[in-house]
Amino acid sequence: MPDGYRCSVELRTLRYFVAVAEELHFSRAATRLHMSQPPLSRAIKRLETEVGAPLFVRSPVGVTLTAVGLVLLDEARALLDHADRVRARVSAAAGTTTLTIGILGDGTDPAVTRLAAAYRRRHPGIDIRIRDTDLTDPTCGLHAGLVDIALTRAPFDETALTVRTLRADPVGVVLRADDPLACRDRLRLADLSDRRWFQFPQGTDPVWQSYWNGGSPREGPVVRAVQECLQAVLWNGTVGLAPLGHDLPAEFAVIPLTDMTPSRVVAVWNEGDTNPLIRSFVDVATAAFRH
Repeated sequence: MPDGYRCSVELRTLRYFVAVAEELHFSRAATRLHMSQPPLSRAIKRLETEVGAPLFVRSPVGVTLTAVGLVLLDEARALLDHADRVRARVSAAAGTTTLTIGILGDGTDPAVTRLAAAYRRRHPGIDIRIRDTDLTDPTCGLHAGLVDIALTRAPFDETALTVRTLRADPVGVVLRADDPLACRDRLRLADLSDRRWFQFPQGTDPVWQSYWNGGSPREGPVVRAVQECLQAVLWNGTVGLAPLGHDLPAEFAVIPLTDMTPSRVVAVWNEGDTNPLIRSFVDVATAAFRH
């Protein structure tokens, strides 16, 4: 077997190992890696044979790292980080010196701040360009080729895209502070069935629209941006949904919804894009949102 191919296989296996070690579950790791579970399990078994010791303690509910696994995890992350740096430097030398990131959401999220700082440290010579987008395009311009990768929220149409979930946030309903429901500790979607909700413009991704309408057709004003949503609540008493944990002015109240699926923060890129800067971004983002 040629040495270059052998190295490639070993790096891929280490990526498999890191995914299982971070997810602590083979099925979740396989989903993250976009592969089926049996070949992932076989790859980890082969790695354990090469290492000469078990890396995981298996149980019906998941896995835990052994002492050897913990050591290998630190070493594997360092090695993969170095490999990504090499790829990025080679790409920069070849002219790939810019990464355009689309962002939809709260730029003040501490995880985004950690991500930006860590990515700058890893790639100080890369020109990072940010494209802020409105609520009508949850993929931030990926389909149109305007960005290389997007930091956004799911769900949306994932056709021809690769999606990595970074975090899941509970969701609440945004009301005026003087709304009769604003004094409640929690609400259900049925409590809002007679209210007007904000809408997105015609042509907006229907999966995205349905999620932010609580899974049911709604009536209400059309909005494109977060500030327009808040103004619709303030002026018209419209209700809308928002992830919990974000500070809003005193005029508003956010009440948790007990039957709303959490909102997933995701990194998403075009399927098949092998740009090493994207792989590095996803790795750094996974670590930043894990803390």
